[in-house]
Amino acid sequence: MSETPRPPHTGSGPDPVPDRPARPWGTALQHMSLRAFDLSERAGRAGLASQRRSLRRWRSHLFLVTQMALAAGLGWFLGQRLLGHEQPFFASIAAILCLGLSYGQRISRVVEVAVGVFLGVLVGDIFVTVFGSGAWQITLAVFIAMSVALWLGARTLMVMQAGIQSAVVITLLPGVDSGFARWADALLGCAIALVIALVAPTSPIQRPRHRAAAVLSEAAATLRSAEAALGSGDQEAADAVLDRARATETMLSELSTAAAEGVELVRYSPLLRGHRQDMQEVAALVAPLDRMLRNLRVLARRVTVSAYRGEPVSPEVIALIDDVADIAEFCARELTARRLPTRARDRIIAAGDLSSGIDHHALSLSNVVIIGQARSILIDLLELTGLTYADAQELLPDMH
Repeated sequence: MSETPRPPHTGSGPDPVPDRPARPWGTALQHMSLRAFDLSERAGRAGLASQRRSLRRWRSHLFLVTQMALAAGLGWFLGQRLLGHEQPFFASIAAILCLGLSYGQRISRVVEVAVGVFLGVLVGDIFVTVFGSGAWQITLAVFIAMSVALWLGARTLMVMQAGIQSAVVITLLPGVDSGFARWADALLGCAIALVIALVAPTSPIQRPRHRAAAVLSEAAATLRSAEAALGSGDQEAADAVLDRARATETMLSELSTAAAEGVELVRYSPLLRGHRQDMQEVAALVAPLDRMLRNLRVLARRVTVSAYRGEPVSPEVIALIDDVADIAEFCARELTARRLPTRARDRIIAAGDLSSGIDHHALSLSNVVIIGQARSILIDLLELTGLTYADAQELLPDMH
């Protein structure tokens, strides 16, 4: 039989839906299979990346976690053998709390937490021994412990630990230990943590140097990216330079924390006092590196403006950025080799001399700002060689 022809469209009403060939089931299933495979592959990559990040995070804290575990075990062992307590619970707890899971300001944190734990356990033990355990005892003990900590001028961490530990002592069964045994256990745990923080510090000398070298390396890489973005005029590349420059703030924060910890440890640790001058020199790098990164961010913003406006860039400007990046990389290598970058001083002065001779009168505003920021970075790098800010400014000639 012949198929009935479709009547012609008269113009009134919607157009008829054209005939569409049905999609074969095999093609649809194949499409769904490919899509599921693509999703599973992406999920697998994301999961692998997550596991790698977790592994890096674990490795970065491995030494500290090991210290805390050893301190907890040592507190329990010495509490039983030295103090004769059957369950020296607070010796392990106090050691873990005092060491904490961070690298910054370990000595001050150990002392602060130790005082809070010591005060809280002492007040709690007194209340358990004299008044027993109950709701009103918890209320009064926490109030007194936190009030005494505040009266002593304690900071938030110490005050909180005093209140928490007094509540923990009272809520535990009074018969776990007799008298002031819990207080003695807490004192033992705090002492163990303090000894570990002083005798087994977390690389206080080398970490600030490595952090400072990493900051310089990242600054050099950002300058290389700025150089490439200026040469190509690529707006997306310029935006990436600005994002990268802003991200350096986190690195500076890590450097500041490491430097503060190093200065504190060499001040108190008997094993590290010979490194005091060396540590102070490294800590003095934080301020000029902070200024350098601020100048780098301003330079990156002007690179973005230049790319969006399509401004021509002088080859001398690009050459200057290249020189500054080279010098920053050299300074990073010197710090990694445990030397202040004093050998970079002549190179910095030479780059400053060349920059002062650039004819900036015929250049755009973006070019002039980039030159100015690059010269400011050179002054910051001169400070890294041991000069004061005033001396570094004098060594860099003014622009003609």
